[in-house]
Amino acid sequence: MTLIVTGAAGFIGSNLVKALNARGESDIIAVDNLKRADKVPNIADLEIGGYVDKLDLIARLTAGHFDGVRAVLHQGACSDTMESDGRYMMENNYQYSLDLLAWCQAKKIPFIYASSASVYGAGRVFKEAREHERPLNVYGYSKFLFDQAVRRMLGSKTAQVAGFRYFNVYGPREAHKGRMASVAFHFFNQYRASGKVKLFEGSDGFAAGEQVRDFVSVDDVVAVNLHFLDRPDLSGVFNVGTGRGQTFNEVARATINAVRRARGDKPLTLEELKAAGAIEYIAFPPQLVGKYQSYTQADVGALRAAGYREPLLDVEEGVGRYVAARLAV
Repeated sequence: MTLIVTGAAGFIGSNLVKALNARGESDIIAVDNLKRADKVPNIADLEIGGYVDKLDLIARLTAGHFDGVRAVLHQGACSDTMESDGRYMMENNYQYSLDLLAWCQAKKIPFIYASSASVYGAGRVFKEAREHERPLNVYGYSKFLFDQAVRRMLGSKTAQVAGFRYFNVYGPREAHKGRMASVAFHFFNQYRASGKVKLFEGSDGFAAGEQVRDFVSVDDVVAVNLHFLDRPDLSGVFNVGTGRGQTFNEVARATINAVRRARGDKPLTLEELKAAGAIEYIAFPPQLVGKYQSYTQADVGALRAAGYREPLLDVEEGVGRYVAARLAV
């Protein structure tokens, strides 16, 4: 039966299609917007059954063009946290998702979708409950509002609805994201180009580079999606992170040392890297003041309660694998 994957040429979507291919799945309708053709390499090596432009999908579904759909994996969205066009963001992330959900519910088809940890804003508790949710930007708000719509209909759902609040995801196939790519991506490029990486000075009471995020490998994100795809009895809104916050300094150290290991050089401590000038701190951007999450750490209790038992990669191992993959290209 057919699977529909939106955002299929994007970061998480293309990794998900790759994993489905590895399981022998190729009856996949890939949905995306290729106005920016730099995403094509993400999907060029994958096996799909067909491609549909994002703007055409809802009309084609409504017209009955697709039969035998097994599930919709909705990974597509505008993920630019600095996007200022709120009308576009709400249409793209909120209304489009509502339309897809309505179709799936009418057809009794499982719907698995991407939410975001940005719904928590500057809070310090990251548990899937309304009192902890206060997004700082319209991107986070668009994700939050759709989660709220999902919560209201769970009691009367006709098929699985599962949403994943992704924390800071890193891994292969993210180059097209540009400035919105992960810090691991940018640190790797900076170190290869100049022999140093640049981190923000302190913010919100955190010392330079000591801001904390829950950095999660795209491999783990994909594994969670497949866990729920295989278990259509599971519904709800779930955090997808490691459950352990780690600092930007730790990501920088893991990135640099992974490159050093590949060169046959010994790993260095953070203090040694600072002393060697391999880590540099730059002024905190004024445009991010009040819009920046200086601390995130997923509460993964609900995810574990849903039966997901696999260990989640920490930064040292996950970033190490990512760097090794990039060096191998």
